Amino acid sequence: MSVTNLVGNYTIIGSNQDETNNTYKGTLTLSVDDNNRIIGKWLINNSQKQFGTGFFKDGILVINFNYQGEDLNTYKGVVFYRCISNDILDGFWSEEHGNPAYLGKERCFKVKDTSFNIN
Repeated sequence: MSVTNLVGNYTIIGSNQDETNNTYKGTLTLSVDDNNRIIGKWLINNSQKQFGTGFFKDGILVINFNYQGEDLNTYKGVVFYRCISNDILDGFWSEEHGNPAYLGKERCFKVKDTSFNIN
C-alpha cells in the first residue's frame, strides 16, 4: 500500500479521550502534498473543524492535528491509524489537554461517492 492509496474522503465514528465513552461522527479528507506528506481535514459532528499533517510508513498513518476549541484556544494532538485495507483505517488519538488515562478511538471508512467534499 502506498500513500496515494489513502487519498480520499472517509466517514468516521469515534469516541472521546475520557471516561464518558461519548461517541462522535464526522468526515475526514486525506490528500497528499508535493513531498508525499499527508494532509488531513476533519469535520466532527458537523461543527468542529480540525487540521493536520503527517506521514505514512509500513501500513501506519500518523497525523499531528490541531483545532480551535469553543473557548477560542488552539488544541493539539496526534492520531495513529492502522490501515486495515485501502478503505478502512483503525485509529487511536490523544490530545495535549485530554485525560491521560484514556485514548480516543476512531474508525474511518472510505467513501466511494466522488461528490462528497468537506472544506
